[in-house]
Amino acid sequence: MILVALIQFEAGSHARCRPFHRRETIVSGPGTGSLTWVTDTVNPFLLPSTLPYELPPFDTIEESHYLPAVEQGMAEHLDEVEAIATNTEAPTFTNTVEALERAGTTLGRVVRVFRSVTVANTNATLRELQQKIAPALAAHLDRIHLDERLYRRIDDLYQRRDELTLDDEQRWLLQRHHLKLVRAGAQLSAEDKETLKRLNTELSTLSTRFSQQQLAGTNEAAVVLEGDEVDGMSDDAIATAAAAATTRGLDGKYLLTFSNFTVHPQLANLTDPDVRRRVYEASTGRGNSGGDSDTSATLLRMVRLRAERARLLGYANHAEYVIADQTAGSLQAASDMLRRLAPAAVANLRVEAADRAAVLGQESIAPHDWSYATEKLRKQRYNFDTGGLRPYLELERVLRDGVFYAAQQVYGVTFTERTDLRSYLPEVRVFEVFDADGSALGLFCADFFTRDSKNGGAWMNSFVDQSRLLGQKAVVSNNLNIPKPPDGQKALLTFAEVTTMFHEFGHALHGLFSDVTYPTFAGTAVPRDFVEFPSQVNEMWSTWPQVLNNYARHHETGEPMPGELVDRLIASRQLNEGFATTEYLASALLDLAWHSLSVEEIPEGDDPGEVVARFEEQALEEAGVLVDEVAPRYRSTYFGHIFAGGYSAGYYSYIWSQVLDADTVSWFEDNGGLSRANGDRFRKLLLSRGGSKDPMQQFRDFAGRDPRIEPLLRKRGLDAAL
Repeated sequence: MILVALIQFEAGSHARCRPFHRRETIVSGPGTGSLTWVTDTVNPFLLPSTLPYELPPFDTIEESHYLPAVEQGMAEHLDEVEAIATNTEAPTFTNTVEALERAGTTLGRVVRVFRSVTVANTNATLRELQQKIAPALAAHLDRIHLDERLYRRIDDLYQRRDELTLDDEQRWLLQRHHLKLVRAGAQLSAEDKETLKRLNTELSTLSTRFSQQQLAGTNEAAVVLEGDEVDGMSDDAIATAAAAATTRGLDGKYLLTFSNFTVHPQLANLTDPDVRRRVYEASTGRGNSGGDSDTSATLLRMVRLRAERARLLGYANHAEYVIADQTAGSLQAASDMLRRLAPAAVANLRVEAADRAAVLGQESIAPHDWSYATEKLRKQRYNFDTGGLRPYLELERVLRDGVFYAAQQVYGVTFTERTDLRSYLPEVRVFEVFDADGSALGLFCADFFTRDSKNGGAWMNSFVDQSRLLGQKAVVSNNLNIPKPPDGQKALLTFAEVTTMFHEFGHALHGLFSDVTYPTFAGTAVPRDFVEFPSQVNEMWSTWPQVLNNYARHHETGEPMPGELVDRLIASRQLNEGFATTEYLASALLDLAWHSLSVEEIPEGDDPGEVVARFEEQALEEAGVLVDEVAPRYRSTYFGHIFAGGYSAGYYSYIWSQVLDADTVSWFEDNGGLSRANGDRFRKLLLSRGGSKDPMQQFRDFAGRDPRIEPLLRKRGLDAAL
């Protein structure tokens, strides 16, 4: 996934920057979460970084810098917008639209760093700051988006757009600015604008609360194992679990921590059914404990406020509002696709369930036994154990000889590690990226390992957005949650983790290859149901023979992965597609169910946890994906994508994007596969364009036609849906 910036800034390098010196000293005891400000220290956010590519100066950034920089950044941004709104000259593209693109430099600079760090390495102080900053930023954006004077200038230009001399990117930018203000409520009455501001502020606060509760609940859910309860896990996985236990003062024990998905990876290996049940129940119980980390009340309030806001803006529900500005175009279109796929996915699942029950000698299969039975079946049917792949999937080799190698072969780019540059933690690595002609593209930061202070899942974010207007190149980051091995040992990956590395690097390439004029369009600033498309395309190189043979080497001997093992890996890839598609569709349909509710339809009750559980069951049953053998990939109470991550009414986007992905993979296969010519075409017509052109037109420019769904159905074994 891509980390969603909840604020879209028109950041520029021409904002007024006044060096700010902290003059207050606030001292508090450790662990209180209160700020500690130091006197007479220059705030590093208030001037452009002098480091290469304007990499944030993390060695001088302190937690106490964030709030003053945000406050000054908001003040500067408002001053700049005020100057635009009160300009006595007639509106022009330069003095209005382009001026907005240049505004907000300081604020954009600090918020990009703050949001990146708080999801990757949070603590009590940062959590307190989130609670202060999030609602302040929401109110700040409302002041700009609801400024009637600014809207009148944009609307004047929009109404005269055919008379203006604009290039294609400028015309599209004007349209997007106008639409953004309309969707933000610029045409509402004064009274309704005040209501909207209240809703936005509270929703921002609730999203922060959900994120913090989710992280706390995920940490609390970790399962402690002892003795032979770890039977079935590999030696390196056991060592990793022991190291995780030690970090929490549990020497001599083992700790299984959770990341995001319902199904923990070790459920495929643990031999004790009772241990598997404990792990599964701990996972599905996250966020529904009744304690401080219970998210039920938070999410119910968010669903209600989102419905109220959608109604205020003229939409039947939140999903209608969100999807109206996506490539799907309507809730009906998104819902129809999911519901078209669901029957075939569940039918496949039923067959898979019978197979798994049989391999365990049972009449039915329990959800906590599914992964374990799948691996037994994989070994029985294909003489293949996924655990046998791990010795050939060492992280460093996957990165350099897989992810980087594929990018070099397809796009000509090269990577040089910059050990002289640092990110927010020493273990976060920084690489300089060069184009095929040797010119500099930007920086890539890599934060691979899980920790208690880090959100679950995987994502890409940006510290600096590319823009020709501002003379900036991209600085992007990938975050994964790979269990960190004990000191001195190599990190061996599952193949799912390998695929995730390729996926997230696809997002990184989207940012690094950006070649747009205006920062609004930089990199991954595209519709939610399009943004996953390039990253999913990049997954194909993980199993492309030339690439796989280059990185899949035994971590001790350097021997390549045996050909027969590769063949069995490829042959077994559809073994679990019924399960994988059903668990995904369950979450996507659950997302739409929550966000298709009108205000009157929001469920209520004295026990929020019971209300959420009841609604979830009813929604899944109505959608035809309520099955005993599989839970949604995310249950509502730990569905951070939609309640804290910007994917509300948008989780369908992964499968929507996979239509484009599967069709693009077919295009590559039909046109010679891995080659610079194909890569350069994909980069020029799509990856470099960011949001500067209608996304579906970008696909047509590349493929020469509209997308087809058939390749996706074949890829997922859903040919019955044809």
